[in-house]
Amino acid sequence: MAVVAITGAGRGIGLELTRQHAEKGDKVYAFLRDPKGADALNAMVAQYQDLIVPVAMDVGLDASVKEAASRVEDQVDILYNVAGIVGPFTPELEESDWAAWNDVLNILLMAPLRVLQALLPKMESGAKVMNFSSQLAASWWPYGGFYAYGAAKAGLNRMMRSVAIDLKDRGIVVGMIHPGYVQTDMGGPGAEITPEESAKGVRAVADAWTIEETGDFKRWNGEAHPL
Repeated sequence: MAVVAITGAGRGIGLELTRQHAEKGDKVYAFLRDPKGADALNAMVAQYQDLIVPVAMDVGLDASVKEAASRVEDQVDILYNVAGIVGPFTPELEESDWAAWNDVLNILLMAPLRVLQALLPKMESGAKVMNFSSQLAASWWPYGGFYAYGAAKAGLNRMMRSVAIDLKDRGIVVGMIHPGYVQTDMGGPGAEITPEESAKGVRAVADAWTIEETGDFKRWNGEAHPL
């Protein structure tokens, strides 16, 4: 049995990762802002009982992250940094909503490091940190818009490559994963793959990720993702 921590576990891919890990017998610390209002997650808790532990966490707030991490009673084998927001998506050529930019950078760039820092004392050699990135982080992305989102995801990749270097001697694997264009609230119903397909692929990629590949950027199907 592995012990897994998942941010953004109340919906979308985070929720599906929670279900799939519990189904295979792993213990899951399911981090989300409002456990009481998470009907789908609470239904899973009733089904899988002690395997899923919902924990209130706002990844954008230091105190909330530290409090949630203090609730973790086990050594963590896999951390999935899933929680995310989109922010402004249309071109911002005349003006920008800087408050929205701050939110995007906080949740997509700073929060994954914030969560990692809080859980790092509970991680040993062999543990894995899987960060949800995006194809928008790649330099070849051919479309405009999504300035804040793309900048934050590109920054996440660069930051986590440095983190991977600094944690390699501890035997902790760090990776960035593009989960695919997924049918979630963020991706919309017309996206290419289901949350079930994405989560299944992400789990397989995480399981196979080695310390020699730490700091790499991959797709949900295991292919190397161009930078």
